[in-house]
Amino acid sequence: MPQLSGLNLLAGLSIAAALVSPAAAGALSAPRAPDSSAFLPITQVLVFGKNSRQSPEQFAAAENLNTKEVKRAHAASGLVECGEAHGAGQLTLVGNVITTASHVFYDEKGALRGASCTFAIEIEGRSVRVPVDLTSIKAGSTNPYAFPAVHDWAVAKLTKTITEATPYQLSDSVQAQTPIEFVARGHIDWGDGRRMSMEACRLHDQLSVGQEGTREFSFDCETGDGASGGAVLMGEDQMQLGAILVGWRSNKPYRAVPFSPTHYNFAVSIEGAFRTAVLDAAKKMVAGQR
Repeated sequence: MPQLSGLNLLAGLSIAAALVSPAAAGALSAPRAPDSSAFLPITQVLVFGKNSRQSPEQFAAAENLNTKEVKRAHAASGLVECGEAHGAGQLTLVGNVITTASHVFYDEKGALRGASCTFAIEIEGRSVRVPVDLTSIKAGSTNPYAFPAVHDWAVAKLTKTITEATPYQLSDSVQAQTPIEFVARGHIDWGDGRRMSMEACRLHDQLSVGQEGTREFSFDCETGDGASGGAVLMGEDQMQLGAILVGWRSNKPYRAVPFSPTHYNFAVSIEGAFRTAVLDAAKKMVAGQR
């Protein structure tokens, strides 16, 4: 059975995946691991008991924070648009490097989803949109549907620097059973796929390890179609980027049930070759600005 990614068509209709039942049609399949017997049915939005996603305004109110400061702190979270599809992504380390999932850029055949891709963020209600340099993409796999999900990561450079937002810095370590925040744009059921959603939850178990040093973890924030590549934040202030959303698995995809080994979202850690690709891109961009 397939894994579900969080990519969605810009028009509001998602891509049909192979092996998806009619009731789940519209979900886009993420990469398959060698043992596909472990994979479970899929849905567009996975909920654990209740939908706990919040807008920045709601999150700020719940945490007794200033709304403007919350929006400013997370302005690095944006939308990656390629052809007719979109996913989530974020400025990382510097203002012209983004991290996301590989399947946001590459389709089921390993082809780029569009002749051009853009990255968009929102600053004080104003959209800032910059083209992605497609020749700069470094990925765990440029054919992500043919390989295990732990390889589904990508780093890319923008054609110019975004100076209006502060990029996320990388977490020093990624550990199981730690508190996190999931911040992303792109959920198709949330502000037409463009509004930011936020939630505090927990990183749970390590599920697999990639040869390049990345790891896959389960976590229990709600995620939905269109948010693949979104930021999994951790650290004392919950502001260091440690992983990106890739997908979810469930044997009860249409019911709000508690997190469990058969009902969870999963993320890929920014470690190993993924981390190296981010650092290399950031160094090159900084050197190029001198």
